[in-house]
Amino acid sequence: MAALFTKFHAFFLFLLLLSFALQVVSGEDSQCVTESTHGCHDKSKALKLNLIAIAAILIFSMIGVCLPLFTQSFPALNPDSKAFSIIKAFASGVILATGYMHVLPDSFACLQSDCLPRHPWKKFPFSTFVAMLSALLTLMLDSLAMSYHTAKPKAHADFGSSSDLKKAAATTELHTTAGNDELVHNDSHTKLLRHRVVAQVLEVGIVVHSVVIGLSLGASHNPCMIRPLVIAMCFHQLFEGMGLGGCILQANYKLKMNMIMVFFFSITTPFGIALGLCLSNIYSENSPIALIVVGVLDAASAGILNYMALVNLLAVDFMGSKLQQNVTLQMLAFLAVLLGAGGMSLLAKWA
Repeated sequence: MAALFTKFHAFFLFLLLLSFALQVVSGEDSQCVTESTHGCHDKSKALKLNLIAIAAILIFSMIGVCLPLFTQSFPALNPDSKAFSIIKAFASGVILATGYMHVLPDSFACLQSDCLPRHPWKKFPFSTFVAMLSALLTLMLDSLAMSYHTAKPKAHADFGSSSDLKKAAATTELHTTAGNDELVHNDSHTKLLRHRVVAQVLEVGIVVHSVVIGLSLGASHNPCMIRPLVIAMCFHQLFEGMGLGGCILQANYKLKMNMIMVFFFSITTPFGIALGLCLSNIYSENSPIALIVVGVLDAASAGILNYMALVNLLAVDFMGSKLQQNVTLQMLAFLAVLLGAGGMSLLAKWA
């Protein structure tokens, strides 16, 4: 499964590069120059800031995604602890706000741009339509992935540590459902697979947005825009990385798979910035094709992130027995969600 996941990421990045290549080819066909390009334009200063951004964002991304993984050394922060539930709730709020407050508005800005013809782009809400389809497609892939791995558990021994899977399969619990007194057998092996599917699908949504925003940042020659954006992006990647890192921790992967997922999350935004720097002389972010491609990708990413945050993170935790049986912990977790979403929403002023 690790090999399949790596190939999937490589193929997905290839599609992104292909889409941006199409933007570059068509970038000279039709350009729409905005007023912001004239107010603060310094190519050499922008280059220095972008190089700083690559290093800073890479470091903050690695710290964010690795921080939850190192909590295994602290019993008070293991996945079964109350503290972990609160931290995860905070990170889930960050991911939710990323989709609603950062990614989806960017899609609206692109697909409602004055640089695009009024028909059909301003006659139909394409951003929300694509986000809805993306969320439904994520639901379908989520369901099919679980069905596939549940039906053939032995054929996917490389999905994670075999010893972990054996322990998980041997550990089961009985709990009473809210609707009736029937005892339900909860297989920990299935729960472990579930956590792994969630971690992988969530990373895909994050990777899409990270490459897109990195490309836009790297292609910019406006240091007045880059400077606050770099600071905001560092905190954005830190908190978003904590959310993904918590999911990776619960997935209980082997070291190799952990490193693969950490690598892809940490490198995608710096990679997008580097790509933007290479294409800065020929890439036009205001060309019609560029606006459409970026707008559609942002909308698709928003659909994935919103679905994952609400369905696979918040709903699962808040409707689970752990929070349902402890009202105080439930209120603290809800407060953490509001803080995470609120903090990320505040960052939307700059990023």
